[in-house]
Amino acid sequence: MNTMTLWNITGWEFAALAAAAMLVGFSKTAVSGANTVSLAIFAAVLPARASTGVLLPILIVGDVLAVLTYRRHAHWPTLWKLFPAVAAGVVVGTVFLMWADDEIVRTSIGAILLLMAGVTVWRRRQAAAEEEPDSVTTSTGRIKARSYGVLGGFTTMVANAGGPVMSMYLLSAGFRKLGFLGTSAFFFLIVNVSKVPFSVGLGLIDGHSLLLDAALAAFVVPGAVIGKYAVNHINQRLFEQLVIGATVVGGAQLLLR
Repeated sequence: MNTMTLWNITGWEFAALAAAAMLVGFSKTAVSGANTVSLAIFAAVLPARASTGVLLPILIVGDVLAVLTYRRHAHWPTLWKLFPAVAAGVVVGTVFLMWADDEIVRTSIGAILLLMAGVTVWRRRQAAAEEEPDSVTTSTGRIKARSYGVLGGFTTMVANAGGPVMSMYLLSAGFRKLGFLGTSAFFFLIVNVSKVPFSVGLGLIDGHSLLLDAALAAFVVPGAVIGKYAVNHINQRLFEQLVIGATVVGGAQLLLR
């Protein structure tokens, strides 16, 4: 039984997934974290637990495109500070997925989406306050990196929702636009690829899910191209407000489903 038949995907549902895949590409090259909307769509159309495994290869395609676009702007000292804490968070998330059923995962994704919406609002207010950022070389900066790293690792493993957490951290660390995009591109490529063996072991990625991924991957490319050209012209404040609103609706929908 193929994936399309197994999950009874209609034409409208496939169109929704294709739009979500396009948004993944856009978020990777323009507004990191906007793919929380894609997460809500995938979890609404597909079984919540399985949706995380289907979405992961789509995210990796977007990560590759983002790295190709912004590879010269990554800040590797920050990445090396984050990876150990993120690895710990991924392990905790994997253990959680080992016992959580579909209803628990769906509820958790909804709660995480609402949490990420709150995190995004707080991040925007912190950025507007123009406080002096903490360097990763200071004690406070290292504690912040470890805290965000663990939370980012857990949320990205359980719900592929680490974007807003890491966006908040990178902005609070004082990154400008290109440095932000380059560093987050390499971060999520490495983290998402490292999650593949865990997802395969949990049965979230298999031949059937990859068939659906193959059909959706092509939609990531136009989204990434649009994002590349829009990044210098996009009204960031309005777009983030739309993302927050859509994330709240998506999270509430999953909690009430």
